[in-house]
Amino acid sequence: MIVTGVLLAVVLAGCGGSSPHIYSLEKTKACLQKQPVRLGGPLDFVASTAPGGALKVHTNDNFLTIVFGKDVADANNINAAYHHFAAANVGVDDVLHQDENVVMLWHNHWSQDELDMIGGCLK
Repeated sequence: MIVTGVLLAVVLAGCGGSSPHIYSLEKTKACLQKQPVRLGGPLDFVASTAPGGALKVHTNDNFLTIVFGKDVADANNINAAYHHFAAANVGVDDVLHQDENVVMLWHNHWSQDELDMIGGCLK
């Protein structure tokens, strides 16, 4: 009976989902510096208080703020804060994107090429 319980625990551990990937401001910034974007600019209140830091990124036709939590729970809180502070007439869901511990707030809805480029630099 004990052997069966141990075997079941091992099987269940192997079937569990992979742990979330935690992205880093420093590694992401290093990658973005090699892309056709401009970095820098003022951060909003939510971004300026993020536990993992934040970065403003300007693409050709758009800009975004990439906000880092230390973990997914932080990013969930950041996402909730942006929803809380959004004006009633702003469709925040159209310009907000979360990937693991990162929340991206775009000025305008992103193009797939922009999202791929920025997403490819999340490290």
